[in-house]
Amino acid sequence: MAKARKKSKYIREDDQEWTIASSDESQDSEYDSEREEIATSPTASFTAPSGSGDAAASTPTAGRPRAARRARGRGRRGGSSRAPSSHTEEQQWHDVGDDDVEPAQVAFMPVRQPGPQQETRVATSPLQFFRLFFTDTVLGTLMANTNAYGAKRHEGKKEVWHNIGVDDIFSYLAMVIYMGMVKCPTLVDYWKGSRLYSLPFPPSVMSRNKFLRISRALHMSDITADEENTAKRGTPAYDRLGKIKPLYSQIVKACKANFQPEQHIAIDERMVASKARISIKQYIRNKPTKWGYKLFVLADSGTGYTWNFFVYEGKSPSAGKGLSYDSVMYLMDFDSLGTGYQLYVDNFYTSSQLFLDLLKKKTGACGTIRTNRVGFPKTPINDFTRGTPRGTIKWIRDSELLFVKWMDTREVVMCSTIHKAFTGDTTRRRVKTAGQWAAIDVPIPAPVKDYNQHMGGVDLLDALIGYYSATHKTMKWYKTLFYHFLDIAVVNAHILYQQCQRGQSMTQKEFRQALIEELADQGPASTSQPSTSSYTAPPNPAASHKPHYFKEGQNVAKRDAGSVGRRLCTLCHKKNTRWLFYMWCSLVFCCHKGLLQ
Repeated sequence: MAKARKKSKYIREDDQEWTIASSDESQDSEYDSEREEIATSPTASFTAPSGSGDAAASTPTAGRPRAARRARGRGRRGGSSRAPSSHTEEQQWHDVGDDDVEPAQVAFMPVRQPGPQQETRVATSPLQFFRLFFTDTVLGTLMANTNAYGAKRHEGKKEVWHNIGVDDIFSYLAMVIYMGMVKCPTLVDYWKGSRLYSLPFPPSVMSRNKFLRISRALHMSDITADEENTAKRGTPAYDRLGKIKPLYSQIVKACKANFQPEQHIAIDERMVASKARISIKQYIRNKPTKWGYKLFVLADSGTGYTWNFFVYEGKSPSAGKGLSYDSVMYLMDFDSLGTGYQLYVDNFYTSSQLFLDLLKKKTGACGTIRTNRVGFPKTPINDFTRGTPRGTIKWIRDSELLFVKWMDTREVVMCSTIHKAFTGDTTRRRVKTAGQWAAIDVPIPAPVKDYNQHMGGVDLLDALIGYYSATHKTMKWYKTLFYHFLDIAVVNAHILYQQCQRGQSMTQKEFRQALIEELADQGPASTSQPSTSSYTAPPNPAASHKPHYFKEGQNVAKRDAGSVGRRLCTLCHKKNTRWLFYMWCSLVFCCHKGLLQ
């Protein structure tokens, strides 16, 4: 399996994302944004205390150094008068040669033995590892809800719904995973018998019509519960994730039960691509996948195993201490993890309050930090200046918190409760001297070195999922998340398989191939035959043979233009209600198929 590439957030020479705050990020805040800070304080008032504005305006500044005045005024917006911390005047940035105190390390005492659990090690085949996540309960729930929703969809229609069994679910899952490995433009192409396709596997598993029928009826929640939840729309009791909750909660439970993370863990966001028109869809500018559903994930740094995650529903009116703080505290299931863990996060999550609260629960933390966070040292004494050479290190220790600045290509800022500022580590960097580039060893702070090593747990999993993702286009948002849950189950099953195999193990590609065949063997025998229908282009594709609307050349009223001359589609023989129709010689196509089939 190819080695997974790390995302751009790592602190590297060619990095494009850095922790230093931009000029417009000058508001001191431990929250994610000014808007979220206001949301956490419903009784907050924008009226300044009596006389505070005048007092601030009348304070003499002539005798104060200009740099100190800038540092003291930093973070003020709209006339706020937040006072700096009491230690601002005494503190200064220390150099790499100054002695730092080694922080006391919390003993690593997990609740269970790290790695796959004893009941997990009983599994031997890819199917058995996969069934640790798609258990009998999950399959039974999926089958029952799909049958109920399928019967409801076919009420009053000529086509009758035929109930499916668990063996049909196995065949369906085999085809979905197979489609993640073998890509075709459309779903029906997998069953075509033309020279361009002729894939023998899909017809041997299940027929095309049966696969499409299950895909349309696929449902994870109880339809009665859906109706009750829909009636609550617009009220605080409405559950936005109601249609995925049964499978969602069972997959999270299985991820926790089958594996115990090692000491180093990471929390980060993951995007599941989608442009559906739904309120839970998010946009993140700096992510490779910018539009989609956002998941917050806790992963094991060494293996990339997804141990805990949740789907972000959007801003909540009952926000606690901000999205970043609440996300970390929710994912850190301390009762199931234990003590002594070391958590790595990026600057979206890092704050002094979060790290101190984690330390109270005997969990260390390290991460990049934004310089406008509450608690970050604002002193300019001995700080970086313009032209600071590469490899320069500055640090301040504030009780249990260590703040470190390191000059790489740009300034890198870290916060940690588990590291000493500098332990003698170096890294190779290319530096231009006298017009010549040369690779030299420059000192690197311990927090930066460990952050680069252990922060990639979620990114590693993203890469593993991206190789053979089962996600494909669908008009239902909950089906997109179903396919992603399937990807999580397959990747986690492969990681458990690798952990339990003492000899040479299979790559992810080989694991998926074996899993597909085992799932197909669990399903019923298929008598489907590849489709032999083919459509050839006209011998002379002149202008007279180009597609055109039926109403062209006819004197048809505008109100009747959408229905005049309708006929059955040549491809699907069903669609005769679309307003857009084409005609190519004697062939008629509805717009959802087009002329490219």
